[in-house]
Amino acid sequence: MNRLRFPLSFSPLQLLVAWFFIGAWAWPIYAQVPAPPAARQDNVVDEIHGVKIVDPYRWLEDPDSEETRKWEAAQNDYLHSQLDGMPMLPAIQRRVKEMLVHDTIGSPSYRNGYYFFYSRKAGQDLWSLLRRKGISGKDEVVLDPHPLSPDHTTSIRRYSLSEDANMLLYGVQRGGEDETDVRVLDIGKHRDLPDVLPRAIYTSAAWSKDLKGFFYCPLPRGAAHRVYYHVLGTDPAQDREIFVGPSPDLWIASTVSPNGRYLLIESWKGFTATELYIQDLEDHGPIRPLVTGVEARFFAQFADDMLIVRTNWKAPNYRVLKIDLRNPEQEKWQEIVAPGQDAIDDVTLIGHKMFVTYLHNVTSQILIFSLEGRPLGQVQLPPAVSADMWGRYGQDEGILQFTSFTTPYTYFRFSAATGKRDLLYRDPIKIDSKDYVAKQVWYSSKDGTRVPMFLVYRKGMKPDGQRPVLLYGYGGFDTSITPGFNEAAVWWADHGGIYALANIRGGGEFGEKWHLAGTLEKKQNVFDDFIAAAEWLIHNKFTNPHRLAISGVSNGGLLVGAVTTQRPELFRAVICEHPDLDIVRYPQFTKNNIPRAMLEYGNATDPEQFKFVYAYSPYQHVKAGTKYPAMLFTGGDADTRVPPEQARKMVARMQAATSSGLPILLMYDVKAGHSGGRPFSQIVDELSLKMAFLSWQLGLNEPAQH
Repeated sequence: MNRLRFPLSFSPLQLLVAWFFIGAWAWPIYAQVPAPPAARQDNVVDEIHGVKIVDPYRWLEDPDSEETRKWEAAQNDYLHSQLDGMPMLPAIQRRVKEMLVHDTIGSPSYRNGYYFFYSRKAGQDLWSLLRRKGISGKDEVVLDPHPLSPDHTTSIRRYSLSEDANMLLYGVQRGGEDETDVRVLDIGKHRDLPDVLPRAIYTSAAWSKDLKGFFYCPLPRGAAHRVYYHVLGTDPAQDREIFVGPSPDLWIASTVSPNGRYLLIESWKGFTATELYIQDLEDHGPIRPLVTGVEARFFAQFADDMLIVRTNWKAPNYRVLKIDLRNPEQEKWQEIVAPGQDAIDDVTLIGHKMFVTYLHNVTSQILIFSLEGRPLGQVQLPPAVSADMWGRYGQDEGILQFTSFTTPYTYFRFSAATGKRDLLYRDPIKIDSKDYVAKQVWYSSKDGTRVPMFLVYRKGMKPDGQRPVLLYGYGGFDTSITPGFNEAAVWWADHGGIYALANIRGGGEFGEKWHLAGTLEKKQNVFDDFIAAAEWLIHNKFTNPHRLAISGVSNGGLLVGAVTTQRPELFRAVICEHPDLDIVRYPQFTKNNIPRAMLEYGNATDPEQFKFVYAYSPYQHVKAGTKYPAMLFTGGDADTRVPPEQARKMVARMQAATSSGLPILLMYDVKAGHSGGRPFSQIVDELSLKMAFLSWQLGLNEPAQH
């Protein structure tokens, strides 16, 4: 799943589409670009498995050297010298604020009569955590991060709420790091307890039934991960070790059942396999293996003494199993929902029913079942939407959310017993969806695989080969990129453009086979799918290479970096956000997703995997004298998930290599990272600069008259 609206960072789709609120301004598309800041070459030579590889910018891997800092500052100055004076920028900034600066909330949850949700008021920089008694109660601020830092770069993350909704485990996050500390808030008394866990990446924290302590899972880099138990009022350094993961390659998380009886420990091998362990806390029994040695994923949730499990074990499109924890032997597992043609994207328990979300051609359908697997109907949804439900077993009230390219995010209170829904919140955006077309097309990739792509444009638009097109893709980590509303895609359409979303391999849109077809030695399929999408748009007269832009974040940054080095003539402009680009040296970097990312990308220290890693790794395939498109990279020192040195080195190499005369720019913020780290006002300013960049390179028509 990828559609829950979490406020700590923008989803890839929201970030990528939100840049393109562009109008037509008098600015020369082919203006002469001044030379970028100089960067020396140190030309370090590595010999890897018999292959000599020259790295001309190894020195830029050092984030603390004075030379690197001066280079970063010069790059930011260069970017602002190119973009700040553009005549369209003030109008873009005004429009961005009109569309994005309004009261908004994140995905709500319900506990003991209260709704808990993140909220950001118009004019605020950060998301606060609020609660509301019932559907019509008064909003109460639980946590406000604004006083935590004068520059509003410190934010909060919720970890675990007690069953009585009075005790909260939360994290304080500095900049864009994934690391937090963990603190304890007594909500009723409005005060923090003295207990604070040290800064680390934490996958989970869960209260024990008696609220005397909690289980938690830090993730030390390069060491086996563990589960600990902290007793309130004691020194965290003395916390009891509960469980040790079998390998540093496995990530660990723990959950306590709502009734407080069971501790469930999950061990993840990247995005391909899961192990489950269970402990009966009431009987003080040992931790027992429940699922081990199975190359499949298991997503479990509690229903009293049962586990309801979504799994792709013997079912690439997933099925649902029921495991009785009193008799958990594998031969006693029951299949309660069989696999089908469509992938099962999620399973939610609300009340005493099971809500199963399927992806049918990348849009949501939700079927209802009893816990014995008996069909009970379907949740009625508008056509072609992305939908999610969440709630708790035994609690009748849950949440239904849906959105589409032309439907703003909408949340309902949902009764499992009656199916009745009451509107909780809808983004306050005025739009008439009848004015727009959002359609799905299918095209053939290089190997003949059929790939879907969504197109969004204004009704009445006729392809003429000249339309500005923004093409987005991700293609990795089993992540399904589904339709979601963003004001920018609509604005882009209003200005005569087309927004395109290609659902390429590597994602989870069509189950595990689709995911695995874009990993390791098959990673090139992801790039081929994206290139084929661009070629289809050109062949079918929607656009041409001079009016085609692409964008990607993180793994999507690897995507656009790879296709740019492989087919630079296809694109006019590229935005490459917080990217993975030097996959050959990836195992040597310290701020990264090792080992999870390498289970997708491949590990260059392995002689066999080195062959395909070296074949696609973008940094090694920048060629001097090539006419590269205009490119804007982003990065930040606080990115502890994707090593930021990759963007630095790629920019220097691209600037030295390109012969097109088009700009290669870097927007670098030392406090920014994968988990945000910037106040909303800064986000708005940076989005405006990115829009100005694309407007300069592609140009758009004046808004349609309507």
